[in-house]
Amino acid sequence: MTFVNTLKQWDEAVACFERGDSAAALGTFLNIQEKNSKIFFNIGCLHLINKNLDAAEKALDSCIGKDEHLAVAFFQRGLTFYKKERFEESFADFQHAFKELRGNQLIDYKPLGLRYKLYACEVLHNMALAHAQLGQWEKAKENLLTALNLRTEAKLSHIDRGLECILKQKLFEPVKVPAKVLFKPNKNYVAELEKKDYLGKAKVVSSIVFQDEFSGFAPLQPQVEDVPTRPKAPEVLRALEGEPHTVLFEFVPETSDELAVVPGNIVFVLNKGSDNWASVIFNERRGLVPYNFLERLEITLSSKQDQDGTDKDDIPAPPRREPPIRPQRNSGKDILCKNGMEVSCQSEEFSDSSLCVVKVHFTYTIAICMVPGLPYTTTLEKISNKLGLPSTAITLSYAQIDSGKKVIDENTRMEDVWSCVHNGRLTLWCDLKEGMSEQLQSQTHLMALHSYESSTPEDLDFHQGDTILLLSKVNEDWFEGQCNGKIGIFPSSFVEEVPMKEK
Repeated sequence: MTFVNTLKQWDEAVACFERGDSAAALGTFLNIQEKNSKIFFNIGCLHLINKNLDAAEKALDSCIGKDEHLAVAFFQRGLTFYKKERFEESFADFQHAFKELRGNQLIDYKPLGLRYKLYACEVLHNMALAHAQLGQWEKAKENLLTALNLRTEAKLSHIDRGLECILKQKLFEPVKVPAKVLFKPNKNYVAELEKKDYLGKAKVVSSIVFQDEFSGFAPLQPQVEDVPTRPKAPEVLRALEGEPHTVLFEFVPETSDELAVVPGNIVFVLNKGSDNWASVIFNERRGLVPYNFLERLEITLSSKQDQDGTDKDDIPAPPRREPPIRPQRNSGKDILCKNGMEVSCQSEEFSDSSLCVVKVHFTYTIAICMVPGLPYTTTLEKISNKLGLPSTAITLSYAQIDSGKKVIDENTRMEDVWSCVHNGRLTLWCDLKEGMSEQLQSQTHLMALHSYESSTPEDLDFHQGDTILLLSKVNEDWFEGQCNGKIGIFPSSFVEEVPMKEK
């Protein structure tokens, strides 16, 4: 039997198993003439599902004979011996599986086609159980203590429960390979099994021109009279969100929420503020552009041509007026610093001359525009609202040039605090009060199961294992959260809720 035939039957057997037909899958595996170690492993797993322990042991013997370094095969055969109450042989196989890990904390078999991770701590867990069955409670305890040191993930809590049982000299359930996982053939090899027609079939076609004697592989096309000498420009602009505008003058941004554009660009205006700043979309990016730098674009159903028949799109016309000046931004803007970038939000409470920027260092940094001289309670309330924390949970402090940080409370002279304003800026520090971190743990925290890289500015990127504070549920598929000082949305399938004792 060729490798191609083996691959076909292997793929067919796995498909039967995934459809729930274990009997057909086992029959197909047994009919394969040239079985490798992975196929023998699958046969052993199917026999274990059918509780045919003798046949499972024989298949796993053949699997280990084909590959003496397949740790998961020793682990599976150790479970088979355990079910047959041959505890000494079971311990020997678990011990052999632990040696094949070669000091690694786990082996991920996904690259080999098996969606399973064999953890060293779980192998030691089963070794301890075999010791317990033999009455060797001290050795079982030693194995579980070693397993606790090798545990890499919080979800492996059954190690703790096993140690509690051993201390009470009670037995517990072994860790098992899930019954629904089998070694699958390489998907790239399976894709090559399908026949592909790279050349196709030649077709002889005749001309569609009346009384034309041409025949070949492409027909002649009927001729059209009065063909234009040059192609027409696109007549209808693709409809997008917002109103289309043409950029008349180059605009260079000075803040992160402004957008760089050059003459000739077409932007889509979402809304226009009273301060002459427009929120636009350009190249799938959103930002602010002065509205007096733009001109509304009229979309017509016919191409624009001069009276002499030439297109206007050949050479753009020069600007019809002088470049406008940069409009003044609205005063009184709260600025939230995220990952070194400033995002402003409109507020018309105060004027520019009466404001200073208060930068607050917390687990992430925020900046708020305030009027110098505000009392302590008002300052604390504004900062706590911006952080989303109760005012009773945080403590503010400031630093003078001739001394270190000083805590701000009801007895602090706010004149001393506001006297530290330099160039319109004041720096404060914020800390959680002692004991408040436990009270705030009632908030929902999520654990990242996979790394997620943001594709838009609204997304939140994180790495596997990061803890995310859940802010809101956008819908069933997307959440909004905070991680590493940044706020954004992310797929709900990438995270799971952290239990209360792990927060």
